[in-house]
Amino acid sequence: MNVITEVAETHDLRADDATYVWHPFTQAKHSTQPPIFVRGEGARLYDDAGHSVLDLISSWWVNLHGHAHPVIAEAIAEQARTLEQVHFAGASHPSAITYARELVNALTPPLQRVFYSDNGSTAVEAALKIAIQYWQNLGKPRRRLLAFEGGYHGDTFGAMSAGRGTSYFSPFTAWLFPVDLLRYATATSDSDPEPNEQRALAFLDRYLDNYGYDVAACILEPLVQGAGGMRMSRPSFVKQVIERLQARGILVILDEVLTGFGRTGTMWAYEQLGIVPDMLCLAKGMTGGFLPLAATVVTEPIYNAFLHDRTERAFLHGHSYTANPLGCAAALASLRLFKQEDTLQKVATLASIHANELPQVRIIPGVSKTRYCGSIAAFELDLKPQEMATFVSRLLETDVLIRPLGKTVYLLPPYCLAPEDLKRTYALIRRILQR
Repeated sequence: MNVITEVAETHDLRADDATYVWHPFTQAKHSTQPPIFVRGEGARLYDDAGHSVLDLISSWWVNLHGHAHPVIAEAIAEQARTLEQVHFAGASHPSAITYARELVNALTPPLQRVFYSDNGSTAVEAALKIAIQYWQNLGKPRRRLLAFEGGYHGDTFGAMSAGRGTSYFSPFTAWLFPVDLLRYATATSDSDPEPNEQRALAFLDRYLDNYGYDVAACILEPLVQGAGGMRMSRPSFVKQVIERLQARGILVILDEVLTGFGRTGTMWAYEQLGIVPDMLCLAKGMTGGFLPLAATVVTEPIYNAFLHDRTERAFLHGHSYTANPLGCAAALASLRLFKQEDTLQKVATLASIHANELPQVRIIPGVSKTRYCGSIAAFELDLKPQEMATFVSRLLETDVLIRPLGKTVYLLPPYCLAPEDLKRTYALIRRILQR
């Protein structure tokens, strides 16, 4: 008897969940009992009653190749039998070294140095601290940071400061450090994005004329602002923003925690821009959805700015589980699966289905602003909160799991999702909304 079976047979899981567990992003006073999933396989999750659902949000956007993928599971098991953890300050291990090499080989020069952490927030925190210290180490301190309005970069204080343009952090506003916000230009099915893009670029030009000399770095989510509502922008707009920033010597940090590892149709969203950032934040899908792991990848000139005889010029930052061997083993297996399973072709198939199905959703009353980018599709749904909850419940009753962001409904499936299952999901969405 395994531990899951034993616990299920000897405890009331629902009562224990209600008594002992504090769930994230949940108002517990009004929430209903969540489903209890005990196993996963491919694109499906199975609850404690044996009922299965399609995981159309990739378990908070982390799962790439499918649940319990045997290749990644075996890589973790083999690593666990060999070395489960070793400190990474003054020591190293083969999995971290090998993954860093293969990750850099999958990126674009001059991205070269991999600084490990454990989630998207900590990858962002590291990037912001690196940017600030970089200019101090050069003896040219800069005092400003830039981000996009509507951006979201995590829930630690530095990440919250960079994401202050969203509505998630109102209790902490007075505690956040200042970050200047740029205007964002969205692209949807409802309007021509060009006028908004030109206004946003004109705002950026005015800002840089006044303050560009004092900006240490700008952090942005390329192509898709995830938690901000799956807001999407055209590559040409993002490219023009980055060109202006880099022309002023401002470090560009791309937060690809969501968009990395194929989500936007290319391995990295920045590939669609024709521009390489100074720093790249990666997490979520890095281990294929198995274990926490993240990385902040920087160029060699940035790394070199921290080399000095004085210890305090080093980057004195880290975590107990930095470069955990189990996480690195999972990440290495997941990265190699992209070639072994022709994963980007699977993403292209999902994208083509989004392109064909979204126009049929758009004509339903109450639906607006349909858009997609690679494997990610989204639209706005004019429903009251209780109506949206009913919509989500009816989809769950038909074996489809989603989690809207306010009025934004999005589909972000694992890449292994069968094309017919995605088409069936769209048919269910249409049927429920047309009622």
